[in-house]
Amino acid sequence: MMNSMTAAKIAITIDPKLLQQLDSLVLGKRFKSRSHAIQTAVAEKISHLSENRLSRECAKLDSKEEIAWAEMGLADDLKSWPKY
Repeated sequence: MMNSMTAAKIAITIDPKLLQQLDSLVLGKRFKSRSHAIQTAVAEKISHLSENRLSRECAKLDSKEEIAWAEMGLADDLKSWPKY
């Protein structure tokens, strides 16, 4: 999370009901301020979107081909490992 000394100040427009819910979370000590709550929400959303993108990209991979690539050369590698 960004330090408040380096954070950029912005203005947003927010639905009154959503603001009321946000304020309830701040009053309930779930967040130290509105800014903290919004920064946390935005960071979590960005992280979630990034994870979804990774999942979508991984779904495009051919699992058999990936296994073949992963195992390529393993037989030679195993020969060079010391016996325990």
